Amino acid sequence: MGLKSFFSLPFAKAIVKKNKAWQKDPVKTQNEVLRSLISEAKDTAFGRDHQFSTISGYVDFKSRVPVRDYEGLKHYIDRIQKGESDVLWKGLPIYLSKTSGTTSGAKYIPITKESIKYHVSAARNAILTYIAESRNTNFVNGKMIFLQGSPKLDNSGPIPIGRLSGIVAHHVPAYLQKNRMPTFETNCIEDWEEKVDSICEETLKENMTLISGIPPWVQMYFEKLLEKSNKANIKDIFPNFSLFIYGGVNYEPYRNAMQQLIGKDIDTIELYPASEGFIAYQDSQSENGMLLLLNSGMFYEFIEADKFFDENPERLSIGDVELGKNYVLLISSNAGLWAYNIGDTVRFVSLKPHRLVVSGRIKHFTSAFGEHVIAEEVESAMAELGSEMNLEIVEFHLAPKVEVSNELPYHEWFIEFKQEDVDINLIGHKLDDKMRIKNPYYKDLIEGKILQPLKITPIRKEGFKEYMNSIGKLGGQNKLPRLANDRKLADQLNNYSI
Repeated sequence: MGLKSFFSLPFAKAIVKKNKAWQKDPVKTQNEVLRSLISEAKDTAFGRDHQFSTISGYVDFKSRVPVRDYEGLKHYIDRIQKGESDVLWKGLPIYLSKTSGTTSGAKYIPITKESIKYHVSAARNAILTYIAESRNTNFVNGKMIFLQGSPKLDNSGPIPIGRLSGIVAHHVPAYLQKNRMPTFETNCIEDWEEKVDSICEETLKENMTLISGIPPWVQMYFEKLLEKSNKANIKDIFPNFSLFIYGGVNYEPYRNAMQQLIGKDIDTIELYPASEGFIAYQDSQSENGMLLLLNSGMFYEFIEADKFFDENPERLSIGDVELGKNYVLLISSNAGLWAYNIGDTVRFVSLKPHRLVVSGRIKHFTSAFGEHVIAEEVESAMAELGSEMNLEIVEFHLAPKVEVSNELPYHEWFIEFKQEDVDINLIGHKLDDKMRIKNPYYKDLIEGKILQPLKITPIRKEGFKEYMNSIGKLGGQNKLPRLANDRKLADQLNNYSI
């Protein structure tokens, strides 16, 4: 046993004990966070505009601060980008995290000296919590790889700009530097396929024990490794590989394919990081969901997803949430975000402590006919189907087909299968049955002859990869939307069908 292994277990136990304290009184914890945030930001431009000095509690906060998305805060962030201090948070942010996906192009999410430490400590604590529960410390002395974006920063303006994973790479604790891979030079490669090739060359002969990344990109890495090594499974290349850490997308649709690639069962840890803050991590191998981090500089609010587009939906704090409901997640943080809609929907699976799952995106749903199909439903249906039929599903996307000549409209599923010669009709029938069970509105529309059963359009091998490459979003933190309420992506995917 190495020194790191020896000391990691008592350190892990101490961190878990410390975290148990704030879990005992979640409402008090969150109220203290809100008071602190308001106090720290009362003299900022945003604080003055919203009368922070008169806010005495959550009721006041709701009346002063409306719900906003990025567009609603953009005029403040524009001022920050020009170098103005004390706008959303005291001083200047130390970074701007660049993400995509708004009507005005890229988003630039502030990261402050107060918020960056929580990005780092949450990732650390997720691993330590696992160690405390499993007592597995063997992986600590091996090599660890974090498949992430380039750590190169754009320093042309007053605030460095980069991708979240690249920014966090600059803050990896010193005690992990000797273990981490790939090299800085390889991490800086922008072309994803070239980068994966280089990572494979660097890691093939290393004692890899922990691997982390977004599942589809880790899957690509594994496939490249097997191709270069002529080995049957990843376990034959990395016999001591024992822990996979992932986030960004639901793992279940990838689980079967990943297990077959690895060739053995290994433990996994799910993370919920975002540019806006590190929100939750899996704190138990035996319980569902991820622990919501209530003491990490963020105050959370929740709006029931099916009421979100009402004229004045009710905003709830942590003491008001219920099990089983889908909520739109709002964040106020020590990075200067206030009642900010990050776009995710979550569902609580435990209230003691508060554990949640990410159920989808409020803008990523299919409801052209009032069915409101969400990501959680399509992903779980696909995962069940893959397990039952021993199918390897590379990727998929669902969109409505509204305008159809001489037949009823339907849901069109674009699916890339790993196997050849699959029975599309049988798969479609089984998938449709599962969707009727998961979504009663969809079932009613089928039985009421408003919709016909779903249809599958098979995508050619590596078709999704070709599409992502064509729009410059191959690899890194880029993710393909699993479902949509329009045909924008679907019409492009038709170019990659079989």
